[in-house]
Amino acid sequence: MPDRAPHATSTTERGAFCAARCDCGWRGPARRARSQARTDAERHLADAEAVSGADDDGDGRSQE
Repeated sequence: MPDRAPHATSTTERGAFCAARCDCGWRGPARRARSQARTDAERHLADAEAVSGADDDGDGRSQE
């Protein structure tokens, strides 16, 4: 679906904590382990892909 913005994730650090973020506005919880923040980002991308696969007409709602 070319009209949708792609999901691009990154991690940010604040003190001893790291959090994943996405260009779509999603934010993961603050984690002490960077690896867990990266896992949160990977799960977000997988969830976003699963949702976009269920959306047939691009309006954000599944067809029934």
